[in-house]
Amino acid sequence: MSYTRNIYHIILRTKESVPSLCIENEKQLYRYIWGVIKESDCILYQINGMPDHIHILLELHPSISIAELVQKIKVYSHHWIDKNKDLFPDFACWSIGYCALTYAERDKEMIINYIKKQKEHHQSQQFADEIKWLLTQSGITVNDKYFEKDL
Repeated sequence: MSYTRNIYHIILRTKESVPSLCIENEKQLYRYIWGVIKESDCILYQINGMPDHIHILLELHPSISIAELVQKIKVYSHHWIDKNKDLFPDFACWSIGYCALTYAERDKEMIINYIKKQKEHHQSQQFADEIKWLLTQSGITVNDKYFEKDL
């Protein structure tokens, strides 16, 4: 038997950071994404976001890679949004890249609370500053190309 605990904080943004995820309809999108995560045998701890990006904290099942799961979330949710275009009329697609940071069990509640408070948090901080801070805190060298509008 193998023992694993893969807790990931995933951040997805809309293409060119277009604010196209309508706050009044976001809960429906989050429920759909939760279904994708559950179908992949992963455990969702928290999901929340802003009109231009979403944060997901989950436990990744060892049978799937983070790249596979993120691709599933992006592709399936994009199709779902297209079928429900009236809910998100300005959504074109997700950006090419994503952020996936790992955390220990002891950090889980801190990250859950961070994600819960996204709307409050973004009253004083822009997405680019937030993601650069998270990457730096995780020991990742920031690549400014990630923040170009065409990604």
